Amino acid sequence: MTVVDPIRTPVLTARGLSKSFPGVVALDGVDLDLFPGEVNALVGENGAGKSTLIKIMSGLYRPDSGELRVGGEPVPAAPAAAHAAGIATIHQDHNLVPNMSVAENILLGHWPARHGFVSKATQIERASRALAMVAPHIRPGTLARRLSPAEGQLVEIARALSENSRVLIMDEPTTSLSGPEIERLFGIVRELKSRGMAIVFVSHWLEEVFAIADRVTVLRDGHMIGTRPASDLTEADVIRMMVGRDVEALDVPPRPVGDVVLDVQGITRAGVLDNVSFSVRAGEIVTLAGLVGAGRSEVVNAIFGVDPRDSGTVTVNGKPVRPNNPIAAIEAGIGYVPEDRRGQGLVGQLSVAENLTLASFHEISSGGFVRGARVRTIVERARSAMRIRMASPEVPVSTLSGGNQQKVVIGRWLARAPRVLILDEPTKGVDVGAKAEIGDIIVGLAKQGVAILLVSSEMPEVIGFSDRILVMRAGRIVREVDRASKSPETVMQYATMGQGAAL
Repeated sequence: MTVVDPIRTPVLTARGLSKSFPGVVALDGVDLDLFPGEVNALVGENGAGKSTLIKIMSGLYRPDSGELRVGGEPVPAAPAAAHAAGIATIHQDHNLVPNMSVAENILLGHWPARHGFVSKATQIERASRALAMVAPHIRPGTLARRLSPAEGQLVEIARALSENSRVLIMDEPTTSLSGPEIERLFGIVRELKSRGMAIVFVSHWLEEVFAIADRVTVLRDGHMIGTRPASDLTEADVIRMMVGRDVEALDVPPRPVGDVVLDVQGITRAGVLDNVSFSVRAGEIVTLAGLVGAGRSEVVNAIFGVDPRDSGTVTVNGKPVRPNNPIAAIEAGIGYVPEDRRGQGLVGQLSVAENLTLASFHEISSGGFVRGARVRTIVERARSAMRIRMASPEVPVSTLSGGNQQKVVIGRWLARAPRVLILDEPTKGVDVGAKAEIGDIIVGLAKQGVAILLVSSEMPEVIGFSDRILVMRAGRIVREVDRASKSPETVMQYATMGQGAAL
């Protein structure tokens, strides 16, 4: 339930905001009030709707229904209108023009001009005034590409101040910052709050939320769960609000597991992964869980050789896999279903049959020629095992539904009988029926002795499928959760609080 202050007047009000994308309701009737001189932390699991809400407030998305007002006036769905209304957004990926100066970036879009010429002196003067409030050490003539992530963030805050913004939205502002930089940022946020600015602070880290927020707003599955004073909440309260949904519908029973097939030791990549070690046994489903930016996809990319690693080893059945080499990973018996199936998993212009056999050239060719009979065997085997619905194996794979496209990517690896199958968000963007079918396929492969390494942001999948859950945060595995201990609250507690979580 949202707590509304009957005395104060909100600077921004959102009423009934809804937004849908194909197959997904991202926001469903969300109400929100932002008050001057207050930090409102926006939290929720992956896919809760935080990014969609931010983009609507920033004017990047047009809501399907609902209204946004600032100072009582409606705000049209356009970035320029949001800026004119006094809404400034600092996105997780900074929006500075690298080859422009700090001053040019701060005043971007409203450079001072006279008789058609930009006044550099006025530009520097105005930028310096804005910088003096948050980053007096940054010179206005410095090129943006020479700034550190923390400095770039401060320049974006200075830009918001130069525009006399009333609302500042900060999307994961601490992701690239060190401890001292975070403390400095929090000091600036408190100063902005004292000047009457309304601040939306989006963060996955609950210790940050409770360090800076006056109120906490929780989204779950596109719905507003509630807004409450931070002083009335504990970390456990917020976690319950974030994950309070039925996860009992998916319950995969345990199965016999064999020896270690995949062994990962000490995988490290500076600034990305920190000494990641784990193993997966034959017939076991191990899930990498965590929030966006935790490093899950980076781990599986490093294992498969798509991304480089500075150190660490990967072995399959005790044999080392050559690093940074996907072909070596495939030859070792590793199959990989990437998160971006259209961009990385499929060749849309090629047929279903061609996509199914992309990893099996040696099996389907002889003397440099593709043997049609061998192709048909692989295709029919995959069609039957995966229940792929298609008019013909010759149709472009892009004509299939999302669920059937995903089955094609998985079926490609089944043709090679993998020892290890890595699945990164295998049910992302598919309908409920396809999710269930893909889930059955995953469990069936585990029963056949394939070692399954799963990455999922779907809490029912994480809890329902996993024999073990490896919770990641900031590029590290902070907790291993076994079958007897797994629960949504346990996973979320470690994902948001790390090794310091108290259960």
